[in-house]
Amino acid sequence: MVRHIVLIRFRPDLSESAIAALWDELAAIRGQLPGIGAIHAGRSESPEQIERGYMHGFTVDFADWEALSAYQAHPDHKALGAKLVAQAQGGLDGILVFDLPMAVASEAA
Repeated sequence: MVRHIVLIRFRPDLSESAIAALWDELAAIRGQLPGIGAIHAGRSESPEQIERGYMHGFTVDFADWEALSAYQAHPDHKALGAKLVAQAQGGLDGILVFDLPMAVASEAA
């Protein structure tokens, strides 16, 4: 499994309802492609408060690298990605992406 982690510094003028609409678009992609597992999105509530401006983010779990690749090539992902870049402070500089391979239970034992 691969966990796709995205952190975003949205522009300060972007409302929480506009951000929620972006999360709805993200959730809609799930039903269009095989190999997508859990999707979680929201605002940080970290008690450590060291987000450095990256107050929103999401994770998407993929069955494997091929599923992540199919997601990245999908036109709805590309359209959503363009919207995220347009709404982030500094465009692409306001977005961090980290893809983490996750051990399956049998590998971790």
